[in-house]
Amino acid sequence: MSRPSRILVLYTELAPYVLAGFRASVKAYGTEFHVVRWPVNQEAPFKLEQEPGITFHDRRTFDRKGLLALARTIDPTLVMASGWVDKDYLAVCRYFHARRVPTVMSFDTAWHGGLRQSASAIAGRLWVPFTFSHAWATGEKQVLYARLLGFQPFRIRTGFYTADTAHFLAQGEHLLATRKERWPHRFLCVARYIPTKGQQMLCDAFAALCNEGRAGDWDLVLVGAGDRFDMVRGSTSGAHERIGHIGFKQVHELGPVIEEAGVFVLPSRYEPWGVVVHEQACCGLPLILSDAVGASERFLVEGVNGTSFNAGDTEDLKRALTELIDRNDQELMAMGRSSMAQGRAWSPEAWAGVLDELLRER
Repeated sequence: MSRPSRILVLYTELAPYVLAGFRASVKAYGTEFHVVRWPVNQEAPFKLEQEPGITFHDRRTFDRKGLLALARTIDPTLVMASGWVDKDYLAVCRYFHARRVPTVMSFDTAWHGGLRQSASAIAGRLWVPFTFSHAWATGEKQVLYARLLGFQPFRIRTGFYTADTAHFLAQGEHLLATRKERWPHRFLCVARYIPTKGQQMLCDAFAALCNEGRAGDWDLVLVGAGDRFDMVRGSTSGAHERIGHIGFKQVHELGPVIEEAGVFVLPSRYEPWGVVVHEQACCGLPLILSDAVGASERFLVEGVNGTSFNAGDTEDLKRALTELIDRNDQELMAMGRSSMAQGRAWSPEAWAGVLDELLRER
């Protein structure tokens, strides 16, 4: 009997949703994962525990020589590295690529063009063929970047990020079953408080609608932590009586918050993907997303389960918020069901199936 596949994952900042795909692969195929990771980002301090089939290794404890020694000991059947920032990770990939072990670059960086990305693409063609055999991207803009880096189309996969759909779909089914009489009139934003996420603009837009008498009985709650938390919360709009800031929540603590939410808003100025969109779609929430949010390509159907607006445009965000405020509860229910259908279409089990395909392309 052959040994289970052993995957060496060379990761940056690990989040709970990444483990969802690992768990599905362990369950379906008996895969073993060895995950080297950087420390958890303090703006999103997720608590991660060891799990059957998944072993964590602290990146800080290895120099390049030690990392290569660990990798040889694991003797992986596939190596997966997040992006190309960590040069020691690239050295490990080159070592195994030379020995015809599949090496997969996972990444969420979208192609936008410009001199810097163009230069990276040109340079990538010099080293990518000797480092990676495949690219596993999140969406179509990332696929374009992978093509420009020199990956052949048949060597590229999409859907690298997936939510823990079983968890969030269960909550969504419960919520939709209990909302037949009244849909909650609350906007919810879950994101780190950093400049690119757009919380200040969201507070400005919603507070303006309230002051103009255009917000109806809706309110707004923001979840997250970050270096701009106090600044946004203490701003004139952020301190509005109909806006709440409740800090960071672990995944298992989000349930009661989502229970009171009616629409999910992600106003990012820059958001290569955004797994939180998948999570909230599974929960049955209509979506308002800036056009900078990569995940909109998979989970937002304009006018069916939500709407988009121009990133950085406060007036267009006000328009999008008003569009949902003006919907009646039955229309919001229908949009929520459409969101669930979009969220259900991609899952950790599907993710595990893609990984199995890559393992068979040795």
